[in-house]
Amino acid sequence: MSRKHIAQAIIDTCLKMNALGLNQGTSGNISARYQDGFLITPSGVPYEKLTPEQIVYINYSGEAEPDKIPSSEWHFHLSCYEARPELNAVVHNHAVNATAVSILNHGIPAIHYMVAVTGTDHVPCIPYSTFGTQELAESVKTGIKHSKALLMQHHGMIAMEASLEKALWLANEIEILAQLYLKILAVIGNSVERIPVLSSEEMQRVLVKFKSYGLKA
Repeated sequence: MSRKHIAQAIIDTCLKMNALGLNQGTSGNISARYQDGFLITPSGVPYEKLTPEQIVYINYSGEAEPDKIPSSEWHFHLSCYEARPELNAVVHNHAVNATAVSILNHGIPAIHYMVAVTGTDHVPCIPYSTFGTQELAESVKTGIKHSKALLMQHHGMIAMEASLEKALWLANEIEILAQLYLKILAVIGNSVERIPVLSSEEMQRVLVKFKSYGLKA
């Protein structure tokens, strides 16, 4: 696939992300693997004004092409690609429900079998680090090895998948789970220990079934 084609697909995914209500303004960022690195949205450009030429290439050494400013979060995108060589796209956003759960410093437990979309039995929440820092990138790298989706405390979410289409689908599923989780917390008065969850045994059965489940390319 050509660079221009991937760059346009990134832009289209950004526009779909905002249309789904998963992001506000330019606060999120999206990337996809390309050659010996990845293509990522630039810093501070409204999605509706993006052109393929503005999408930034960064190699696996962390070197961006000259005269372009990548998203300030490019460090953790690089970490994702280093940690999960089998996955090819990263979607990051500040979806309201997922971000609200992250502020509580909660992961999302096995409240519903769809949690298995992460590849594990919960949606982890990694500790807070300042945005755009190597510290955050290292935390993301550790977390994404175990789960294809992460909440980032006081920040937002990351979803990583085999393609841009699947990564956006995963991000949307995580936002729905976060909304469901907040509704449960409202009913039980934020008593996390009272949350009904599926057993570990059941989640293992679901995870096996999910090897052939999900958005089809």
